Amino acid sequence: QVQVWDNRGNASGWSLPAHWEMGLLQPADWKTRWITPDLAEDPQESNPAPMLRRTFTVKGSVARARLYATAMGLYQLELNGRRVGADCLAPGWTAYDFRFQYQTYDVTDQVRPGENCLGALLGDGWFRGRLSWTRHRNSYGEKLALLAQLVITYADGSSEVVGSDEKWKAATGPILASDLYMGETYDARLERPGWSQPGYDDREWRGVTILPPPAARLTASAPSVRRIEEIKPVRLLKTPAGDTVLDMGQNMVGWLRFQVTAPAGTTITLRHAEVLDKAGNLYTENLRGADQTIRYTARGGGPETFEPHFTFQGFRYVAISGWPGEPALGAFTGVVVHSALAPAGAFSCSDPLINQLQHNIVWGQKGNFVDIPTDCPQRDERLGWTGDTQVFARTACFNFDCATFYTKWLADLALDQQDDGAVPHVSPDVIAHRERKGHSAAAGWADAAVVVPWTVYLSYGDRRILERQYPSMKAWVEYMRRAAGDRYLWNTGDTFGDWLAFATIDPGYPGATTDKDLIQTAYFAHSTDLLGETARVLGRQGDAADYAELSAKIRAAFLKEFVTPNGRLASNTQTAYALALAFDLLPESLRPRAAERLAADVRKFKHLTTGFLGTPVLCKVLSDTGHLDEAYLLLNRKEYPSWLYPVTQGATTIWERWDGQKPDGTFQDKGMNSFNHYAYGAIGEWLYRVVAGIDLDPEQPAYKHILIQPRPGGGLTSAEASLRTMYGRVASSWELKDGRMVLQVEIPANTSATVRLPHAQPGQVTESGQPLRTAPGISAVRQADDAVSAELGSGSYTFAYPLGGKPS
Repeated sequence: QVQVWDNRGNASGWSLPAHWEMGLLQPADWKTRWITPDLAEDPQESNPAPMLRRTFTVKGSVARARLYATAMGLYQLELNGRRVGADCLAPGWTAYDFRFQYQTYDVTDQVRPGENCLGALLGDGWFRGRLSWTRHRNSYGEKLALLAQLVITYADGSSEVVGSDEKWKAATGPILASDLYMGETYDARLERPGWSQPGYDDREWRGVTILPPPAARLTASAPSVRRIEEIKPVRLLKTPAGDTVLDMGQNMVGWLRFQVTAPAGTTITLRHAEVLDKAGNLYTENLRGADQTIRYTARGGGPETFEPHFTFQGFRYVAISGWPGEPALGAFTGVVVHSALAPAGAFSCSDPLINQLQHNIVWGQKGNFVDIPTDCPQRDERLGWTGDTQVFARTACFNFDCATFYTKWLADLALDQQDDGAVPHVSPDVIAHRERKGHSAAAGWADAAVVVPWTVYLSYGDRRILERQYPSMKAWVEYMRRAAGDRYLWNTGDTFGDWLAFATIDPGYPGATTDKDLIQTAYFAHSTDLLGETARVLGRQGDAADYAELSAKIRAAFLKEFVTPNGRLASNTQTAYALALAFDLLPESLRPRAAERLAADVRKFKHLTTGFLGTPVLCKVLSDTGHLDEAYLLLNRKEYPSWLYPVTQGATTIWERWDGQKPDGTFQDKGMNSFNHYAYGAIGEWLYRVVAGIDLDPEQPAYKHILIQPRPGGGLTSAEASLRTMYGRVASSWELKDGRMVLQVEIPANTSATVRLPHAQPGQVTESGQPLRTAPGISAVRQADDAVSAELGSGSYTFAYPLGGKPS
């Protein structure tokens, strides 16, 4: 029970009792064994999904029953004919060589005195299904296996364990094939009614084999993948090619659930795609080797409802064939699936296109946070690319509560890290696992090992993430130090550079290529800085001093190698200037010149030329260096290349490429053209931090000290955002009307805030109708840089004042 006091000493009553319990923490806590079904299989193909069952007797009244489970592969459990839990794609994807997640289910209301039956379905999943852009299977093993432990506590205090052992039986059933990329084939005529209930005749079922335990340890799971929401299709259309196609109205990730009445043996096929081509036909070339196809054969005899078990699709459009008669919209439901993260933030403004952009950012995050942060959810890839995560992490933490999600993923990243400190391109590192060898690390990608833990710490204030990841963070910086040598310039190895930066084949309109060694050295400095800050937070003063010294040497080397005395960079690109300014690589004397060169380039092109690494910091650098107009110019641009161009083309998620679909309706390179790829959605951070003005103080993380500093511009007349922090709800909402600015602010208990009011004079500002200096809750007021700053405590505030000039 808990009780709270306010700042006036008033106490609340006690809360109602709540409880918690421990999981299985040690290997000895597991009293059962890994089992694999004795079924003949072809390891090179997707085989029929095994079904396993075991009966047991409950001897009395049950006080509590807990079921702990994991698998090599994927699993679904049933107990006495009912599904156990709501998890999908369990146990999720981890670095299986090192650890498996297990899930815990309260099944007290499912067990009953007398005979009971526990059943399990197994699927290939990430463990042995297809992974990456090859047809490679069995990345972690050829055999599926189950580990399950049911702990029954009786009313008299005694307990009993029932779990995976030699008493289980195995067979196959209606799932003929199931693969994350390829889809699922299901023949309802092969269903086994009652298979997970006592009394079922399993005499023809095969046995199971006990497997030796793997070296990997077992760990409690992070937020599981769940069915989060459902959407209905918006229209049914006929394509010029003759397909009947459902339009869901939203590029989504998950699957379709449908109900059909059809003669036995009727096979219905669903083919999934993100977009239609110029002619209006289903476009699937960008899926590469992923079929994304569901095949369902009806059992006949009445209405049948189906949804797949061990696969998911990324799609907006679904081509339907084999359906008896004309499909009806009401027969289909889109089941949206992703990790069960609590929504944290919301943003909106007076421009509906920007609001759609925010919608697209959120849906891109939903679709790519399926147990790990993936690059895309549709083609034969869906991997945990470190670079995408590195640039998007702060935006992700605005939209959802990502603390446990990133904590889980970072643990795998550290486990996959090479002995020399090299950080893989993807985590879990199926690429190196498949090739059985390491690979070089890439600047901006490998730096996720440092940037993401620091971002999680800033957002949630828990030092434990820094303590746990510190060896990984340090190993990565030391890798770069060795690679750079005594010149402190990292220019060796392979790196991706500013991936997918603006490019053109027009010789009079060149693209923007930033030298990779400049990017590598910039990130070397940036991660070194963050590691030094981490060491300071953790009280590691020796390391903090060491990395401060290293950082100074890298900056000196960067300045000598890449910067002229007049502040011109060797790569005269937006990305080069944005990184140099964002990572504080230039002396104060050169920053204004470099910032003006950057702004001039934006004005010259009237669009961005940046890729995956330059884009996330571009607008923030512009607004921080006095070039807010140029930042809003980039945000507001509707033509290619820009954030709003895909919006004007009907996008409902973020695209991988600025011109994934060109203005003439044709497509970019089919080999790399995802329409759900969140990296460029990193602009969301700027919408929250600058447009709406919600930011944090790094010295008091987790919004213990809140910065409210909106920067109106770009023709916007209003913007608002809210964020659920560790202390409660923070909100900022501003409106420009009749020459006045009104800013409403909400600050949670146990925090303080600094509010910056642009283009204000202290004597003209009121708070809730009272003069600012005498308003309750305001502890200090000061004037600086054509703005008024006020210090305040928790509560709700309304500031109003006439605008003295152009907003900044």
